Amino acid sequence: MANAGCCSLATILFLSIFQAALLQGAAQIPVVSQNLVTDNVSVVEGEMAIISCRVKDNDDSVIQLLNPNRQTIYFRDMRPLKDVRFQLVNFSDNELRVSLSNVSLSDEGRYVCQLYTDPPQEAYADITVLVPPGSPIIDARDEVLSEGNETEMTCTAMSSKPAATIRWMKGDKELPGKPKVELTYDRMYTVTSRLTFTVNKEDDGVPVVCIVDHPAVKDFQAQKYLEVQYKPEVKIMVEFPQGLTREGENLELTCQAKGKPQPQRINWVKVDDDVPSHAVITGADLYIENLNKSYNGTYRCVAANSLGEAYDDYILYVYDAPTTTPTPTTATTTTFINTSSSSSLHHEASQDSRAGEGAPRTVDHAVIGGVVAVVVFAMLCLLIVLGRYFARHKGTYFTHEAKGADDAADADTAIINAEGGHTNSDEKKEYYI
Repeated sequence: MANAGCCSLATILFLSIFQAALLQGAAQIPVVSQNLVTDNVSVVEGEMAIISCRVKDNDDSVIQLLNPNRQTIYFRDMRPLKDVRFQLVNFSDNELRVSLSNVSLSDEGRYVCQLYTDPPQEAYADITVLVPPGSPIIDARDEVLSEGNETEMTCTAMSSKPAATIRWMKGDKELPGKPKVELTYDRMYTVTSRLTFTVNKEDDGVPVVCIVDHPAVKDFQAQKYLEVQYKPEVKIMVEFPQGLTREGENLELTCQAKGKPQPQRINWVKVDDDVPSHAVITGADLYIENLNKSYNGTYRCVAANSLGEAYDDYILYVYDAPTTTPTPTTATTTTFINTSSSSSLHHEASQDSRAGEGAPRTVDHAVIGGVVAVVVFAMLCLLIVLGRYFARHKGTYFTHEAKGADDAADADTAIINAEGGHTNSDEKKEYYI
């Protein structure tokens, strides 16, 4: 009974002091002081908020915490308010720190830290409750797109506080959207962003991502992959030959075609003419053997799918077959004077032989000129020899007609004394070549 009486007396005393403090606070106008400080708090709905009232220089004055309705939450280290979500974290002459768990939107507002001085001092802590949006939802106007067409997508982030912001990414490129913000009856925000763009074949399989930015959440996004259909792309590849196409050779072409949907029909045609009758077409391959110039022309590969058709051309021009001329063989007789000269001549002969193998087999006008020069030179030499020969046989010729008559006294005696006289005149002859 004594304990119960003491508790009742302490309670009555506490309430009397508390009421007196309230009356005193109401009678005087509180002032905002730099001696009493606190902080604003942002907290996600359902989590815990911490409210701290701090005094720089305290002269044993009382600290208390009030809610937005100016109801006392804590007076010193005592809690008159029955809301058990408020709990004392720390109390000292310089700080009153209180926690509020399971925060809801109704807890949002301005809380008051009050120091009982003359006049009372106050500091204000604003609690902001953040409500994250629901999972973003992407809606696409077209599930399957065609190359070159325009499409539209929308992304919605519902029931958030404050309003979320939405960004769009297509692959690694950011695209601008058009946002629309709506405030609902429960003070929540719904944001819708609309994106419009034109697709091409490179967009097939590329993700379009809706990214939601909000202080209560991170990396909140949704994505949708594009499915784009496009016409075929056609390219002709030459499998054989690798160089020029010549008469008598074979030709092999392959038609490479891709598209979405994949082309199911591939045709080979010859522009303005018919494909040679003996040409073999197997699927995407064209094979022609034993080419000749009558096959010249433009060969076309045509591929088609449900969106249209496309083609690629190959221009065939058949060149003459390469001609082969047998290499002439010449017998060369070489007289060797000594060892060193024979080695040199052999080296030169081998070089001439190799040069002759690689030289073109055509008539050389320089050779013809050389032959003519040699013939002219030979004729000049022959004329010189003949001239010298004729010069040697021109002059005085001696005969035996007056031999032995050198000592005769006169002409008659000389004739008489001449060797042989005139009886042998028939035997005296001259020879001229």
